[in-house]
Amino acid sequence: MTEGSGNMPKIMKKKYLINIIAVAVVFLILCLLFDTGLLGRKAAYFNGLVTIGMFYTIIVCSLNLLTGYMGEFSLGHAGFMSIGAYASAIVTTLISDHVQLSNIALYLIAIIIGGLAAAIIGVLVGIPALRLSGDYLCIVTVAVAEIVRVVLSNVGIKPITGNATFGKSFAGIARVSDYHYVYITMVICIAIMYCYIRSRYGRALISIREDRIAAAASGINVTRTKVLTFTISAAFAGVAGAIYAHYITTLVPTYFNFSKSSEFLAIVILGGSGSMTGSIIAAPILSALPQLISYVFPDFASYRMLIYAVVLVVVMIFKPTGLFGGKEFSLPDLILDGKRKKKEKVSQE
Repeated sequence: MTEGSGNMPKIMKKKYLINIIAVAVVFLILCLLFDTGLLGRKAAYFNGLVTIGMFYTIIVCSLNLLTGYMGEFSLGHAGFMSIGAYASAIVTTLISDHVQLSNIALYLIAIIIGGLAAAIIGVLVGIPALRLSGDYLCIVTVAVAEIVRVVLSNVGIKPITGNATFGKSFAGIARVSDYHYVYITMVICIAIMYCYIRSRYGRALISIREDRIAAAASGINVTRTKVLTFTISAAFAGVAGAIYAHYITTLVPTYFNFSKSSEFLAIVILGGSGSMTGSIIAAPILSALPQLISYVFPDFASYRMLIYAVVLVVVMIFKPTGLFGGKEFSLPDLILDGKRKKKEKVSQE
């Protein structure tokens, strides 16, 4: 064993430690901003922007699994998000009517139910649909999302909606998506997706993206790998939907439309298809941009979506592969490489 290979476990431990410290520092900054009254009356507004940004990060990263790493476009991710949102909201509302639970208990139930419900539909859709690819798969995902929206618009549950349907709105959902919980959930979701990409399944997925025939010839079960990835992606979309439902507290089926799915896909492409870092950075920025424009420049509030669109066009002109392309930013590598170069410079002197 060489000296370099012997140091690998130490280096990996340092990288994990740096990542954990970075995650903790960001969490402490958020607590400082929102829990100490530092922002005053503006705290609630910016708290909302951050929470929505974190929910966007989860769903955009989950879509990147399909678009960036599997190489398949989906324009129906809002459909899986709606499944998670409605399933979790129905369950927590029914539970709250009979049992008094803490916010953290309701939140955990919500994200588990949301993720499971979306995953089940993901499997049922994925098994037949993922035998297709390209434009055909894209059309199927659009159709599934539209079916979900129409069904939600025309059904109801008597203990919750009475004789009405969810078509107009589903109000009175418990607001338990506190930013503390959402941040921890987001970190866990990203960590799971990152580990999946770095696992043998992730490597198989990238092989399928590059050359499906060659991947199958090398012994990779293409259909099973794609269905597994589709299911995981749908599950995280469901988790994001549950977070959204229990923060907004009112659901309307028309929110989960084709435009919302297109917005998620646009953020993936702008951040960099195949770059988890790109999605993590682009999602909160682009989700908050229209609201920030209205807040900072109230005179231009009516033009906020136009300004947002111009920003997207400019980015695509100058960075057609997205902000990060297919690359990843690594804080541990940056710090450790900086230390290594500093040592080399000192030794040369």
